[in-house]
Amino acid sequence: MRQSKLFTKTLKETPKEAEAISYKLLARADFISQLASGIYSFLPLGFKVQKKIEGIIRTEMEKIGAQEVILPSLQPKEIWQKTNRWEKMQPPLFKLKDLHKKEFALGSTHEEVITKLAKERIQSYKDFPLSLFQIQTKFRNELRFTGGLLRTKEFLMKDLYSFHQDERDLENYFEKVINAYQRIFKRCNLEAIKSEASGGPFTEPEAKTYEFQIPANAGEDKIIFCQKCQFAKNVEITDLKEGQICPECKKNLLEKIRTIEVGHCFNLGERYSKAFNFYFLDKKGQKKLVKMGCYGIGLGRLMATIVEKNHDEKGIIWPKEVSPFDFHLILIGKNKKIINFAEKIYQNLQKWDKEVLYDERIDKSPGEKFAEADLIGIPYRLVISEKTLKQNSLEIKRRDTQKLRLVKIQNFKKYVK
Repeated sequence: MRQSKLFTKTLKETPKEAEAISYKLLARADFISQLASGIYSFLPLGFKVQKKIEGIIRTEMEKIGAQEVILPSLQPKEIWQKTNRWEKMQPPLFKLKDLHKKEFALGSTHEEVITKLAKERIQSYKDFPLSLFQIQTKFRNELRFTGGLLRTKEFLMKDLYSFHQDERDLENYFEKVINAYQRIFKRCNLEAIKSEASGGPFTEPEAKTYEFQIPANAGEDKIIFCQKCQFAKNVEITDLKEGQICPECKKNLLEKIRTIEVGHCFNLGERYSKAFNFYFLDKKGQKKLVKMGCYGIGLGRLMATIVEKNHDEKGIIWPKEVSPFDFHLILIGKNKKIINFAEKIYQNLQKWDKEVLYDERIDKSPGEKFAEADLIGIPYRLVISEKTLKQNSLEIKRRDTQKLRLVKIQNFKKYVK
C-alpha cells in the first residue's frame, strides 16, 4: 500500500475525550474514528488489525473442532421471553418494532438464537459434543462509555457455544476452550490471568465462570490475585482482601489489581435448554436436558488491550501477528535513482508475500515520516536513502528497539524470508 493513497490522516493532537492510552493512540494514528459516544468506524489500518485478530481467533476455534456460523442480529421478542430476559437483561436490550408492530431486539448476545437452532438439529447422544461459533456485531445499551474501544455500544465479538450430553463432557470442552484462549492471547503478545468470576445475566447463580484478565491501568475490573500460584478471583465474587494469605498456595500475600477483561467462559448448564425444552435421548433411550457452554471475546476490546500493553511515548508497537503491515518502507530523498530502487524493493516485498506500507511521499520531511511510522507502530521500518544506497544497503529498525541495522542489498531477500 502506498502511503500517499492510504485513507489515513494522523493527528498531532489527542482527541479531548480520550482518556485511555489505547484510545489516544488509535485515534491519533487514525485506526478508528468516533461517530457518536460508544460508536466507532474502523478505518483501513484498524480494519486490517481487526481482521488479523479475527484470523487468529478463527484458527484457534477451528483447532478445537468448532464450526463457524453467522446468526441474525435482529431477534424476535418471543425467544427472549422464553428465558425471561426480554425485560431483565442488563444492560437493557435495544428494542424496536417493524412495520407490522412486531417487536425485536438487536442482539447483545445469542444464547436464545443458538439454543433454538441447535434444538432443531440435535436429538441423540450421538450428536455430541457440538460447538458453533461466530464473529459478529453485538449491540449493548450501556449507560457509560470510557476508554474508546474498551466499552462500546456496538462491537465485533467472537461467541462460541457448545452442547454436551453430560457435565463431564462440558468440563472437558471447557478446558479445551481455556487452552485455546490462552493461545489466542499469547499470539497477541498478552499474558492473560484466568480469574473466577460471576456469570451475571448469562448463567445460573451457582455456575462457575472464568474471565481472562489483563493487568492495565485503564481496566474497569479489579481482581484479587496471587503472583506465586496465579490464583485469581474477581472482587465482585470474593470476600478475600489485599494483603491476606493466598488460600490456594498458603505462601503468598494477595494483591488487588486493576484489569481489562478480554475473554469470558460461561458454564450455562441447563438454563437455556430448560427454557427451550431442549432434550436429547441418551444411550438408554432416556430423555435428558442438554448441557451448554458459552465463550466470548470482544475483538475491539482485545485490540485496545494490545495497544494498552504494547506502546511507548512515541506510539503503538504492534505484535507481528496483528500488525496491519509487516514492513514500513520509507523513502528519503528525491533522487531518481533512490526512488527507482525503493520502488524495486516495494515490488519485491510484495512478490515475497510480505505486506508493506510504502511511504513514497516527497512532500514530507524525514522527521515527519519517522514520527508517523513510530505512531502507527508497524514492527519493521525499512529506510532507503542516498546514505544507505552508497553503502549498498537498507537501514532496518525494529519498532520495539532503538538499534539500527544495515543489511546489504544482496542479503536482503534472505533477511526478509
